[in-house]
Amino acid sequence: MYLCVLVLSKKQIVIACERILQQKLEELNNALSIVNEAANNETKSTAGDKHETAKAMMQLEQEKLGHQIKLINAQINELTKIDVTKTHIKVSNGSLILTNNGLLFIGLGLGKISVYQETIFTISLQSPLAKLLLNKKVGETVKLNNLNYTIENLG
Repeated sequence: MYLCVLVLSKKQIVIACERILQQKLEELNNALSIVNEAANNETKSTAGDKHETAKAMMQLEQEKLGHQIKLINAQINELTKIDVTKTHIKVSNGSLILTNNGLLFIGLGLGKISVYQETIFTISLQSPLAKLLLNKKVGETVKLNNLNYTIENLG
């Protein structure tokens, strides 16, 4: 029964992560539209060195926003690769881990999220804690920053 709850929870966690990423993507696209519009208005209204400086600043902002949009899209792509129905025997990508210090979801580093009033810490495989937990089983303990994490359940 508990593993069914973990499977359902993993699906809900992935959905929550997708919503967060879609919201960030929407915000970035809106910001990019504003910068593009400002760049078009700048082209029409100024001339000389001031114009070149403003144009360069807006181009940098466009590039920065474009890079952030690429990163969010890559995260969304990685999220779609997680099999929420898979029950893990060892910690790996897509694992939902109940520890003595709370719930961890390995797959995407969004930090602390809330799903149905439950706090889950979403961490990427590249995080120090995930690296320590990788391939560990129920009952095993890892230590990070003088804090022990004992795996109580794994899904």
